[in-house]
This record gives sequence, C-alpha cells and structure tokens, in this order.
Amino acid sequence: MTTTTTNTTNASPRTGGQLVVDQLLVHGVKQIFTVPGESFLAVLDALYDAPIETTICRQEGGAAMMAEAQGKLTGQPGICFVTRGPGATNASAGLHVAMQDSTPMILFVGQIERAARDREAFQELNYRAVFGPMVKWATEIDDAARIPELIARAFAVATSGRPGPVVIALPEDMLLDAVAVRDAKPYQAAPAKAADADVQVIAAKLAAAKQPIIIAGGSRWSAQAHDDLAAFAAAHGVPVACSFHRQMVFPANHANYAGDVGLGVNPKLIERIKNADLVLLLGGRMSEVPSQAYTLLGIPVPQQQLIHVHPDPDELGRVYQADLAVVAAPDALCAALAQQAAPTVSDARKALVAQAHADYLAWSDPTPIKVPGNLQMGQVMTHVRDVLPADTVWCNGAGNFATWVHRFWPFTHYGSQLAPTSGSMGYGLPAAVGAKRLWADRSVVCIAGDGDFLMHGQEFATAVQYHLPVVVLLIDNGMYGTIRMH
Repeated sequence: MTTTTTNTTNASPRTGGQLVVDQLLVHGVKQIFTVPGESFLAVLDALYDAPIETTICRQEGGAAMMAEAQGKLTGQPGICFVTRGPGATNASAGLHVAMQDSTPMILFVGQIERAARDREAFQELNYRAVFGPMVKWATEIDDAARIPELIARAFAVATSGRPGPVVIALPEDMLLDAVAVRDAKPYQAAPAKAADADVQVIAAKLAAAKQPIIIAGGSRWSAQAHDDLAAFAAAHGVPVACSFHRQMVFPANHANYAGDVGLGVNPKLIERIKNADLVLLLGGRMSEVPSQAYTLLGIPVPQQQLIHVHPDPDELGRVYQADLAVVAAPDALCAALAQQAAPTVSDARKALVAQAHADYLAWSDPTPIKVPGNLQMGQVMTHVRDVLPADTVWCNGAGNFATWVHRFWPFTHYGSQLAPTSGSMGYGLPAAVGAKRLWADRSVVCIAGDGDFLMHGQEFATAVQYHLPVVVLLIDNGMYGTIRMH
C-alpha cells in the first residue's frame, strides 16, 4: 500500500478537518466519494488542496455503494463522506452491502455541534445506536486530538478478521478545533495465516478424499490468491466452485472450475456438493443463498466432512461444526497451499474434475437458451462474450436479470465482478462508477433491470460529469420481475 506521510514528527496545530484529511493520506487513500454537507465543511476545505480525488455524487446511497465497490476491488477501505441525519440514513444501504459482503469501508458522517446533543437538534442522530448493530464499529470523535488514534483504529477494524464497514461521526464544531498532535502510522491489516501443520492436513485430506470439492468465497482475496488456488487445484486434482457473487476468485476457463453456488445454480453442481465426501469451505460463510436456504450442509453437523477456513474466528462454528476449523485469510492460505507438494492424481480424480468442468460448460452455454418473447437474452450474452474484453468488470444489483451474467459470462480475471451478496437493488450503476473511477482503462458494464436502475439512476449524471464511459445494459420488463416470479 502506497502511503503519504504528512506530520508524523512535527506536531504543529491543525484543525480537526485538516487532521481527518491528513490521516486519510497517511493511510494511503487516493479517492473518496461524497455528497457535500454543511456539517463537515472543514473537511471539504482541507480536501480542496489535498492529492485525493473527490467524486461528488447525486445521492448518499450511491456514494456509499461506490466506496463499497472500491473496497471490494482493492481490499483497502472505500471512503465515503455524508452529512448528518438524512444523509447518513440514505447511506445505510451501502453500509448493509459492505457488512453482508465483508467489504472494508469507512463512512464519515457530519454531526451536530457537541453542545446541542440530546435536544433532538436539526438532523440529530445517535450514530452509535443507529449504526452499531449493522456495522463492525460505530463511534463519534469528541476530541480533535484523538482523530489520528481513532481513524487508525477504523482502518484496522475495517480490514482485519472478517472485513466490514466502520462509521465515524464528526461533530461540526470539533472539526474547527485546532490541536497539536502527531499523525498515526499507516495501518496494517492484522495477518491471518494458517499454521503449517493445518495447511499440510488440508492438503492431505483433499488427497485422501474420493469426491472432494472446494467452495471459494468471502473476501480478503487478491489476484495472486486467484492464481495460487488455480495452481493448487490443477496440481492436486480438486474441482472448485465459487460462492454466490464471488465468481471472480477462480477462473471460469480453468479445467477444474465446477460453476457457482448461488441463485439458479446448476442442479448437477448441487448434487456434486451433496455427494461430496469432503468440502473445503474457503473464505466464505456459506450463508442462506449459497447454501440453498441452509440445505446443502447439515446444521450444525454437515453430512460431508467439512474443512472451514475463515479469517475471523467468530465465524467458525457459528452455523456449521467443521471437522477442521482454520483461522486464515484466503490470500494467505492459497499462498501456502500452492507450495504443497502435489500428489499423484488418480484417474478417478481426473475423471471427477473433467466431469465437473464439462457440467459447468454445458450449463453456461447461452446458445440453446430460448425464452418467450422477442428479446432473446441468450443471443445477447453470446454477443457480449464475443465482443467484450475478458477482464471486463461486470456490475449489477438485485433482480432476475442478473442471472444472465452470472450463469453465462465466464469470469476469468480477479477484480471483474461487483455484485452484492446482500441482494441490494440499485447497486450496479454506482458500483460501475466506482470501478471506472478506479480503473479508467478497464471496460466496465452495468447490467440492470428497470426497477433496479431507477433506484440509483441519478448516478448516471455522476458518470457523465466525470467523463466515465461506463456501459449500461438496461433490461426493461416493466415490473419488479423477481417479485412477480415469487
């Protein structure tokens, strides 16, 4: 992580607003998203001359989702600033996405003056009470001298263990206080590495199993982890499936890829998991959607032998009692697995892997798909597979339309998928803006239903303002299709 040191040795007086911006620089922040508000003018003033790209958005929910999208793509906290009361509650949709998707994110909220607390002042909220249950940590900074300490803690909390969102309220008058305090040091996410003995046991159990499968998901992945898992799977003869909306963590064109475990999943993959004698749940929680309403694995004791690897010990044993529970982040574990000596892969295991991939290829072929009406989305997906770059970043919110991408687009690159496991509508367009703001040279496509698009359609104006050439595929059936289906 590239960082900028501002004032670690010379503690000259600075306003709270300047201190906030200086801490962002210390921790390597290069972009933020905001809807400006009068409650944090001191921060906006400090941002004016700072080397941080500030994206002015149209609605706080969109701003929060843009920040979440960048957190998901980079593994570093996405940063969002909103004003008090209505601004903060608008942004809560993005916080919910970040929490359920295990995405590092920090939301800064302007707050009323300290002297006016508990009078139900204009736009007053108790941020600890409102956001505490839905984020990893919610706090309010009363003393400007504690800004370096508490922001450093926010970065550590957001990125360590199971990543997630943090909310920091900033009283308006506190941001005007001038104090002399040194900056914090750049944050470092707490490492989560498996013991060598656990890695060896995992490799040995996979080698001994007759019908194993790896289900990869969660966060704390990287492009290197994506490649390491692919190398391990090939050398050890193990089929790999991806969890709901986590298809970017394993290449779909790899001979060991078995498909994704989400909505509209391949029935053959469901049977493969049910019949497995060993499941390695790598990084994910196997929550309601990927578990097919908690039916794939027995609760609390799965019928399959289960190895559960997760960076947060509180998630291990929360729902499933694993035969082996390992506290480790996917990036660290995949690096260790890739170093394990490869066994001799039996012909039976080779056939298992080949059949799993053949089942995926047949299920993901859009050519034979026909639906009632003039619009044939199978033909659309065939076309986009032919003309779009393989590393295109696909962004979507919730709705039946998203199934076309998740089933028929082959995700082959890490950092190519922005989709909420929380099932939040309105996510795709702001996520596309966040992705294009981050990677100007990548093709970015938002696929949206008509209801989904209109929830944050105003952020199309943000894309225009900042000259961000995102593509939107708008699927208009004139209804909330998922609700009609149910």
